[in-house]
This record gives sequence, C-alpha cells and structure tokens, in this order.
Amino acid sequence: MNRFNPMTLPTQHKTLELDGVHIFYREAGPREAPVVLLPHGYPSSSFQFRNFMPALADRWRLIAPDYPGFGYSGTPEDSEQSCSFEGYATFLEQFTQRLGLSRYALYLHDYGSQIGLRLAMRHPARVAALIIQNGDIYEDQLGPKYKPIQDYWANPSQAARAVLEEAVSEEGFRKEFIGEIDADLVARIPPDLWRLSWPLMNHPRRRAIALALMEGLKENLLWFPKYQAYLREHQPPTLIVWGPQDGYMPEGAAKAYLRDLPRAELHLLRGGHWALETNLEEILPLVRDFLGRVHGLSDAGV
Repeated sequence: MNRFNPMTLPTQHKTLELDGVHIFYREAGPREAPVVLLPHGYPSSSFQFRNFMPALADRWRLIAPDYPGFGYSGTPEDSEQSCSFEGYATFLEQFTQRLGLSRYALYLHDYGSQIGLRLAMRHPARVAALIIQNGDIYEDQLGPKYKPIQDYWANPSQAARAVLEEAVSEEGFRKEFIGEIDADLVARIPPDLWRLSWPLMNHPRRRAIALALMEGLKENLLWFPKYQAYLREHQPPTLIVWGPQDGYMPEGAAKAYLRDLPRAELHLLRGGHWALETNLEEILPLVRDFLGRVHGLSDAGV
C-alpha cells in the first residue's frame, strides 16, 4: 500500500441542482483519474466514505453523492417515486451524466448495492469494476434481522409498522451501527454516525422516505434475479470485502455472489455491516491492489 499524508489530498464538498433538488456530494482525486462512484447505504450518507476517499485520491477520482432526502441533499416535494429504489437509480444516472462520467468502478454497500446495480444494468459498458461490501441480492441468504420487515410484508398492520417506525429513530440508528459487532470493534465506531445522521433525518418527509424504502424492499426482492442475471452475463471484475457480523447480510450473503461471479475475489473480515469504520486498514490495500489491476489510468472514465 502506498503511504502518503491524506491531508495533502483533501476531499472537496460540492453542490449541484438536479430536477430542482439541491444535491450535495463529496469529491476527491484528480479530475483525469479513473472514477470510483460511491452510492451510500441506509441510514447514512456520503459521510460514510469520508475516510475511504482521501486514502485513494492519489490515483483515483472518488465521487460520493447524498441521495435526495438524505444527508445534506434536498428533499423532493414528490418523493414517492423519486426516492424509491428505481428513483434513486435514475438519480444516479442523471448525476453521472451531469458530471460527464462515462466509465467508473462502483462501490456497492447496503441499499447502494441494489441502487448501484440498477444503474449498472442500464449502462453495463460504463462499469469498469465492482467493489461489494455488505450488499445483499440473494433472497435465500437474508439474515435474521430481516424478520420484522418480513413480518410487516406478510401482515402490514399498524403494530408491525410501528416496529419499523421505531427503527427510524436516533436509537434505531445507533443499533444499526453498533448492535452486532464485537465489543472491541464498537470503540471504533464514532457516535457521529448516528448523532449527526439523525438530526438530518428527523423530518416527517425524510422519515417517510426511510419507511417507504423498507416497505419497498419487498418489491426489490423481485429484482434480485435481475441483479444476478446482470452479473452472470457481464462478469464485471469484482472485489468482495465483507463483515460477517451482520444480522441482515451474514457470511452466506457474501459467498452467494460466487454463484454468479466465480472469479470474484472474496475477503471475509472480522467486522460487521460498517466495515469501513472498523476494518478500513484491511480494506484499503485490497481495494488499491484490485483497482490498480482492473481500473487504471487507461480507463479514466471522464
């Protein structure tokens, strides 16, 4: 792994407007460098990539937007369609077009895995590589933490919905970040992840978006075979780095990718869903080596 002072490679914080919505995004690295696109997961924002980006910015251009309704981006008035899984794929498509990105590696995590794969399915020739970290697309490998959501799908009562509503809270966010990992790893998780995320989410329309995405996971299951078919057909170079201490996406969810991507590089870490917080020092050399081999300067993506 190359050593350098990340303070010499600062992340820039930018904004643009798409369809009348204010969009915040983070960018690091030379403009002419190969692009790595970083769609975030729930319940975070581009903030989750704040440490990852400067550590790669000597050789790659990293771009991480906040989805509409998340982080520092604006919230659409009509969010029912625009803030769905398909709506966010359209957002990513428009965002990449605005920035003129014609080729990129995709970092797929949490909701960002399904949103990013929908983008990849629309423009497969633009995808230079995939980095997959705790993003599930295999229904038979869903972990036990899906049970409250599955209970709601089976019986969408107010009592079942109340369980989901409880998850969209500061305490619910805290549990998402530290609820499953080994005690020594908890100390590596900054409280900023929920203390700063929750005030940005604590608005009726934003809470409604978060709940609608949970409800939309049922429809998203119908896309799982489509995601798998895309992988089988196109065989993008893929690195899988995974924290198995994850009640939504345990070890089996990582290994399942090898059904469709037998040449993928799989690394299981001692960590959980938020491995960039707990296992960054292990992930960085894996990512740098992988991208150096499959997404170099000849694949600049601009």
